[in-house]
Amino acid sequence: MYEQRSGAERSPVVLHVPHSSRTLTPAARESVLLDDAALSRELDHMTDAHTDLIAGRAVDGAAVTPWTHANLLSRLVVDPERFPDEREEMRAVGMGAVYTGTSQRGRLRDEDPDHERELLAEHFDPYAAAFTELIDDRLAATGRAVIIDVHSYPSRPLPYELHAAGARPAVCLGTDEHHTPPWLLDAARRAFADCGELGLNTPFAGCYVPLKHYGHRTEVSALMIEIRRDLYMTEPGGAPTDGLSAVVRALTALVDAVTEPAARPAP
Repeated sequence: MYEQRSGAERSPVVLHVPHSSRTLTPAARESVLLDDAALSRELDHMTDAHTDLIAGRAVDGAAVTPWTHANLLSRLVVDPERFPDEREEMRAVGMGAVYTGTSQRGRLRDEDPDHERELLAEHFDPYAAAFTELIDDRLAATGRAVIIDVHSYPSRPLPYELHAAGARPAVCLGTDEHHTPPWLLDAARRAFADCGELGLNTPFAGCYVPLKHYGHRTEVSALMIEIRRDLYMTEPGGAPTDGLSAVVRALTALVDAVTEPAARPAP
């Protein structure tokens, strides 16, 4: 289940919010091995809390309204940013497209290929198809698409993290060698300059691009914004703090900077 909010027809920008929800379907909840208290703690750790609020306020403040694609289900149902047909390193900790492991390296659910296929068919595949269609629509309307992937991460590493020894800057910028051009990275650095230290691909790397476009449609640009949670909220799963306003201003500035074709140099 997902929600798309239409933007201005001339906007190429799509804000992607994949991990902000705590909602589980009944079928997904039934497969989870945690009791209610343990599940609530796991959701505190794994939910990118309030990133939907941050994106929504940036949409409202942007000079030209961007488009939005948001996941309305928890990543504990399916993680729409994993590719289930590939061997990803996150599978080593039970966090492929359908999680079997927890943030604490415990068991979230048993291995069940049939249940995994059901979750993928019911949730992952429609989500990916709708997002791909949205990017196709932006390409047709504007000749390009700019995906800004809105995430957050804890100030202290969780046991599941494979690169926990890396720096944990106030804002991590995740890039891709095919789809993150210098002009987009430069715009993000300027927009988030007042938020604190900026890092590149640490502690998390990469950004989301639909498989249909990955590696060969350079008109599709993408950047992941990972906001350290103590910058804008009470950890692990508490309310926003006054710092949220600065993050919203920065994201709004980034949207404005990359919306108009004049904002980027010719290839």
